Amino acid sequence: MTEFKDKNQPDNQLSIELNEQVAEGVYTNLAIISHSNSEFIMDFVNIMPGVPKAKVKSRVVMSPQNTKRLIHALNENIKKFEQIHGPVKMDNSPNKSGFPINFGGPKAEA
Repeated sequence: MTEFKDKNQPDNQLSIELNEQVAEGVYTNLAIISHSNSEFIMDFVNIMPGVPKAKVKSRVVMSPQNTKRLIHALNENIKKFEQIHGPVKMDNSPNKSGFPINFGGPKAEA
């Protein structure tokens, strides 16, 4: 893991490390969010078509205050994205979650 720090960077500025494994990222297509009185738990899941079992790929636990900051940052970034690329279209799926559990297409066979 390498940490980069600019010589001109002030000592009070935060330096963030990003190792190679984390830098690759994790693809997920579903988030399950729960909370207690002191924290929000966000489980990021990857659901595959025709596979009845899904795995949590990453879990993030945050304070309510930091969760609200994250929501604000995401909203700001969605606005910027849509200014460049146009509106993000949401699927009006008939299920209550709004998430298309049935991916369509033929069932997988081994």
